Amino acid sequence: MLDLIPSLGSWRPGVAGQRCAVATIVAAGGSVPRPLGTSMVVSEHGDVLGSLSGGCVEGAVVDAALEAMRDGGSRLESFGYSAEDAFAVGLSCGGELEVHIQPLGFSPAAMDYAMLNSLAGHHSTAALALIRRLDAGGGAVVVQDPVRFRAMESPELARLVGDHPATVYAAAAQLEPLLQSGSTGLVRLAPPDGCSDSPDRTHPQPITLFVESRLPAARMLIFGANDFGAALVPAGKLLGYDVTVCDARAAFSSQGRFLAADHVVTDWPHRYLAAEAAAGRVDRRSVVCVLTHDPKFDIPLLETALGLGLAYVGAMGSRRSHRQRIDALLADGTPAEALERLHSPIGLDLGAVTPAEVAVSITAEILASRAPARARSGPGSTTTAPLTAPSLKDGSGPIHHHEPRAHEPRTHEPRQEDPWT
Repeated sequence: MLDLIPSLGSWRPGVAGQRCAVATIVAAGGSVPRPLGTSMVVSEHGDVLGSLSGGCVEGAVVDAALEAMRDGGSRLESFGYSAEDAFAVGLSCGGELEVHIQPLGFSPAAMDYAMLNSLAGHHSTAALALIRRLDAGGGAVVVQDPVRFRAMESPELARLVGDHPATVYAAAAQLEPLLQSGSTGLVRLAPPDGCSDSPDRTHPQPITLFVESRLPAARMLIFGANDFGAALVPAGKLLGYDVTVCDARAAFSSQGRFLAADHVVTDWPHRYLAAEAAAGRVDRRSVVCVLTHDPKFDIPLLETALGLGLAYVGAMGSRRSHRQRIDALLADGTPAEALERLHSPIGLDLGAVTPAEVAVSITAEILASRAPARARSGPGSTTTAPLTAPSLKDGSGPIHHHEPRAHEPRTHEPRQEDPWT
């Protein structure tokens, strides 16, 4: 639902006060085009805001949403692929979706359009979370600061799950990791004995919460105000990073070609990174790209970066430069295991030569390093291996994966010789 909030304030059916229902992907399997939390709002006249699958199931979802508005009840619809019935509603890509459909504002406890519209003023990259109850209880809680949210101290969450201390405690254990990592997922809680919204109190229904959490944009720190840094700025912005360019040389960092960056800093790289880390402005999602290709900058900067547990640290240079860099870092006391997290030479082996091509190579490696390890194929195999970013045409299985991404990068030594010699 968070993806639609910026558009709610200008959506005419909602502004006009029409009844609406929201449809949200709450579970997915196999190859599906959109991630958990993707939502679509349907008005009582059939107008639509958003999309769930690019057209595969939207018509059926609209029909179900109109029916939900007529009877006032929530529902869970499942969509998959039917080889037997070519005209059945489903996903041509072969995946499976579960879509929760909920009318807005049908009871005092329900999530309503006005509540969602009040969030429209939030910047699309600002921290925000929404906790929705999907079972018979209904309702929602808005969390303005997901990282610092403490479930046991929230009266709104207590009311959402029924004011039972044991249930709130169980909710806290599952909710807080999702909120603090900016993740999306389902949380199911067993209600206390005898306490249930189900009419059959001998078989109480679980309390089901759907959590969407969004943290501020992760940071990409580019060290080196040169042609490669200039090409990497728009590539990082395209991936949603908050991009900083830092260079100790004012004549380089002051150039107009870096104005697209969110921040341009003139400072010694290692000093700036250490200060940002001490101020809490870098975290485990942050990526560092060292493009200076100068040992007096690179060595102290890499010593600092490799000690911070960042998502990705890459350094530009030829294989000869890489070997010299490793020797210098080891001589200065950098642990060998920390060096295994260094992506050097930087980037995937895409045959990149120009600055724009190298930027694609670097961002491709960042994406590959964020993806989770996958099980090796083969009878009886239980081992895992790092993702090596093969071509999709050479693989098998689903092409869309929506598991939570790992925060730690995996060791990967690309074969690319970058243009620096």
